[in-house]
Amino acid sequence: MASTNRVSEICADEEIDLIRLLFVTQSGAIRAHAVDIEKVDSAVDTGVTISELVQTYNAFGRRDKDGRFDAAGEVMLHPDRETFRRLPYAARAGAMLCDIETLDGEPWTVDARSSLRTLQTEFADAGLAPSVAFESEFHLFEQQDGESQRVDHRGAYSTASTRETHETILAITDALKAQEIPVEKYYPEYAAGKHEIVTGHRSGLQAADDCVLLRETVDSVARKQGYQSTFVPKPFDNATAGCHIHVSLWDDDNVMYDANLEGLSRTGRQFVAGVLEHAPGLCGLTAPTVNSYARLRPQYGAAAFVCWGRGNREALVRIPAPDPQDPAGSTRIEFRAADNTANPYLGLLGLLAAGRDGIERDLEPPEPVAVDPGSLSEGQRADRGIDRLPRTLGEALDALEADTTLQEALGDDLFETYLGVKRSHWEAFTRSANSWQRDRLRSVY
Repeated sequence: MASTNRVSEICADEEIDLIRLLFVTQSGAIRAHAVDIEKVDSAVDTGVTISELVQTYNAFGRRDKDGRFDAAGEVMLHPDRETFRRLPYAARAGAMLCDIETLDGEPWTVDARSSLRTLQTEFADAGLAPSVAFESEFHLFEQQDGESQRVDHRGAYSTASTRETHETILAITDALKAQEIPVEKYYPEYAAGKHEIVTGHRSGLQAADDCVLLRETVDSVARKQGYQSTFVPKPFDNATAGCHIHVSLWDDDNVMYDANLEGLSRTGRQFVAGVLEHAPGLCGLTAPTVNSYARLRPQYGAAAFVCWGRGNREALVRIPAPDPQDPAGSTRIEFRAADNTANPYLGLLGLLAAGRDGIERDLEPPEPVAVDPGSLSEGQRADRGIDRLPRTLGEALDALEADTTLQEALGDDLFETYLGVKRSHWEAFTRSANSWQRDRLRSVY
């Protein structure tokens, strides 16, 4: 969004005095430093110093004391000038997304955004460009007599839910559009108080940036409207929230489309096969909190089994029905075992790496599943090779640790740091994943 002028000049023209430098840690939480207009150009040119330790805190702000970093190390937040924007929900404020670099100005190998950028470049070198969109689900709630109460109690896609929260949703979509984030669709979801906003397809890095900015926007606008929001995967009883990731690959055309193969090309099938192959480890990146596994259950409106299907909303990978007016442009895969407690850069990095592995190894997926896999018997699932996804974060982290393809995609430093942070989260788990620290999580995500 930035013009060719210095950022300070743009800020002066738009009466912006404070610029938030946004980044996402291994925990998946969004963090920020802010600089005054007088310091913003030097921040863009040389960066802002922060402690390495910031990447070792889990979702509850507890440091992984067994991790590789201690109090002495420092790195630099480097704002990406191209991501500069005014924040329509915060007076005299702007924001930029940041990479993290070493003091020598090199990409820090623990930074997920830089790592996703590197993978995207590797795809480009192979003549492919990922087109990505995130479907973000969230709940609106408020405090009444010390209790968290959802804003409406209708649910089930009720039109009454759209009426009750119309002003808030309109303010959110207006704020997203003001930041040049394309909004394609909104609707109230199945659970009471639950909503979904679908943003437009962008390059991989841009889409992950949009996901971060959407989370910030929803939370900020909701608070201005007198509500609170949460992206926690199971924030209340009888309620879940996910973040489905849509991916297609392009050269000049959509290489996932082939009219002669029921719409999904050989490359598309290979990509699906790679995702299925690495599904258990992928969950460690895309469903990275204890609470995530209260959502990933059979017949719960979320994926629980390793399978794929056309239009199948209980499959891990769904092939959505394409636009009949533009099947070549709209054919894509949807990965459903993701939620917004994930670092979107890491989740997308893992998903693209898994799909690429399927392409490079010429993997072939099993037959698509045309029924709810939860309705099949264990024997029927076994006969069709339909395995259960990890049931706990600990199980998913074990699978991630054993997945050399995902480890290579992240690189040793990022992989080791991430696992340490998430192990500390898992080890703090002492009660049921259905309710453990749910109130605290709602304040983080």
